[in-house]
Amino acid sequence: MASAVWLLFHTFLLSFSLTTDFLLFCNADPTDGFVPLPLSDENFNIQRPYDVPLVDRYSFVYGVHRMWVYSSDKPFEVGNPTLPRTEIRFMDLDYSSGIWQFEGHTFVPNGTTGTSIMQIHRAKGEKPATELILTVYNGELRFYFDQQVEPNIYNRWVRVNVIHDADANKVSTFINGVKKQEADGKGPSHFYFKCGVYGQVNESNYMESRWRDIKIYKKETYNNGGRL
Repeated sequence: MASAVWLLFHTFLLSFSLTTDFLLFCNADPTDGFVPLPLSDENFNIQRPYDVPLVDRYSFVYGVHRMWVYSSDKPFEVGNPTLPRTEIRFMDLDYSSGIWQFEGHTFVPNGTTGTSIMQIHRAKGEKPATELILTVYNGELRFYFDQQVEPNIYNRWVRVNVIHDADANKVSTFINGVKKQEADGKGPSHFYFKCGVYGQVNESNYMESRWRDIKIYKKETYNNGGRL
């Protein structure tokens, strides 16, 4: 009798342990195993239409970066043929290898469409120019133009995590901690992160995105038991 009770108890403990491990695995955060890198004002370079003051297209109040642009605006520099943008270009955090991650909470007001809100950019002059673009079209967050990443994006804060494994040539996107997209990258290059608004196709007259709690991480790697 005692052995039967012990067997039942042992089976219960094993089942509980497996269930707990499964739940812990399911609840893993995309930033697990990553190290946050220090960010200062110098890392935030704001690109905006070249003929307007910064305060006319960007604000930073109570920890929220608010960026907006009009489809009729000028590009960010004289002679540049690209469409209008107001974006944060993260400086001194460029990379060509390793596993990197961008994290931020974003809010897109109703009506903003046809715009990029986050990018992994490749080296200047390369084709294609980007490794990843998250765009907003008609209330959906998309990977480039077609693949839906998150529906009903308007008027709510959403946590966005983008992981780029430059060594394995993979990019993936998590929304509120859940993986929603994964794709092959476009090969070796020199990469950097951007976020904000940048007109793409069939853009609305007015485009805006807000970002808070922005972080950039790098994956810890180990060699023979030591950190690289």
